[in-house]
Amino acid sequence: MAKELKTGDKVSWDTSGGKTHGTVVKKQTSATQIKGHKVAATKDDPQYIVKSDKSGKTASHKPAELKKG
Repeated sequence: MAKELKTGDKVSWDTSGGKTHGTVVKKQTSATQIKGHKVAATKDDPQYIVKSDKSGKTASHKPAELKKG
């Protein structure tokens, strides 16, 4: 079962450069594009749009990639 995150939740995720922290901007439940990359989100398979604390950039992540806190 996917974890439920809310807008404003602080999260972390692993990158090639180590752990990164950020804030959930929104839960994406439909297909969209971010910086030319397709986000294949659906109601049954949502993704989260997250803003990085370090770079200020936004990206989409699957719920399993994010750790709350």
